[in-house]
Amino acid sequence: MNTHTIDTGAPVISADAYDTAAFHAADAIAVVTNTTAPDAVALPSEDASTAELLTAVQEAGHRAVPAPFAETALVARPLLRRAGLPVPEGPLSYAIAPDLTLRYARPAASPVGSAGCLGEDDSLLVTGALRRVPWARAVTEVVVLATAPSGPVLFTLPPGRAVLTPGGNLAGEPRDDLHLAAVEIPASQVRRITPEVLEEAGLRAALARSALIAGAAERCVDLTVAHTGARTQFGRPLSRFQAVKQEEARLIEEAALVRAAVGAAAAPLDTGGPVAHGAVAAAKTQASASAAEIARIAHQLHGAIGITRLNPLHLATTRLWSWRDEDGDETYWARRLARSLTATTLWPSLAATP
Repeated sequence: MNTHTIDTGAPVISADAYDTAAFHAADAIAVVTNTTAPDAVALPSEDASTAELLTAVQEAGHRAVPAPFAETALVARPLLRRAGLPVPEGPLSYAIAPDLTLRYARPAASPVGSAGCLGEDDSLLVTGALRRVPWARAVTEVVVLATAPSGPVLFTLPPGRAVLTPGGNLAGEPRDDLHLAAVEIPASQVRRITPEVLEEAGLRAALARSALIAGAAERCVDLTVAHTGARTQFGRPLSRFQAVKQEEARLIEEAALVRAAVGAAAAPLDTGGPVAHGAVAAAKTQASASAAEIARIAHQLHGAIGITRLNPLHLATTRLWSWRDEDGDETYWARRLARSLTATTLWPSLAATP
């Protein structure tokens, strides 16, 4: 396996300093030497199962890998294969953009409907903005899901064809805006998709973020247990104090809840349908809800040293705070979960004739 190293010195990486060159080797990914194990996280093969992909993504979250690992492995690649488009080499990202304005680049005459509702082929003219695209500045292609006059479509967009406005999340990971003004997407890069594929894209994005949270949560556990075992107070390690033991137990419990919820969603995602929706909604609800508590306990047990940039804890907790809200926070997914359960279980039982 090829390994590309980023030597951070002080472990703070600005958004513009991310280096994803190793991704082009297709079998390796960048690592941060002073905060992670020295081995790279291997980019899974294209025929890897969802469970294997989730394991790899959790490891990337655990190591704070500075590259779009989850976006490539668990979201973009599977969607491209599902749509029948070739999977390009290098890092990939995604954008679910219902507000884009799409029209056919070569309109066809239609006896009904407005002008441009049909096209001679599927080539599109795209106008609008893709907001906070993960790692847009560093990827080869962005997989975009939007709605054309004919219905949902998936197409690939090289970031260089858009005007990029750099941005970032709390952890400094790139979250860039891409602005498009009548950019033509050739028909060879466009595929019509079903509403089910569009739904799957949102589920994959949420589950990818949940798996990253699970990995970062385990990192918080590792760092906190090591700290309380090494730090002494009143002549004995912090881990020997009952109050510290109780908080550590809560920390481990929250991390285990996230890991279990993410693992339980692997098989349903392959199956699809309402079962997949419920499992992913439960996973993201649990992951986002636990993220704040995990970060709170980890920082509380680290004390003041935990908030410094020289301590690796912030590489995990700032990601937890960021990923908690991305691709839907706990309130959003809890409501979706409740609505689906009400529609499929509660209401039919209440409306059934005795």
